[in-house]
Amino acid sequence: MPHNTQRLSEDIKREISASIRELGDERLEGGLASVSRCEVTNDLSYCKVYISAHGGADKTEEIVSVLQKASGFFKKRLNGRIKMRKMPELKFICDNTLDYFDKITGILEQTRRDGENADVTEH
Repeated sequence: MPHNTQRLSEDIKREISASIRELGDERLEGGLASVSRCEVTNDLSYCKVYISAHGGADKTEEIVSVLQKASGFFKKRLNGRIKMRKMPELKFICDNTLDYFDKITGILEQTRRDGENADVTEH
């Protein structure tokens, strides 16, 4: 990704993150939605916005649906804050990295507990 599209991606990420908090939709309250990353195409026609949330894949999908429906709101906000000739179409995508992280953490924690229990029963 060229430097200027990388910088633009970071600017869009920052602005959408701030705008999510200002959206005021009750479905976004408990999910702790966050923008994990943005990727703008080289021709500036599309921007993939990756969303992660606590609460599982179903909650993340619900949040992505809400955000996609509000894409006009986000484009309007971005247009007022980031000066561009062409505002990219926003495509919100589920990023289930947090779920994967929670799963791995659970496995590691269970392995640690199993190891401690094995040490106790051996002595």
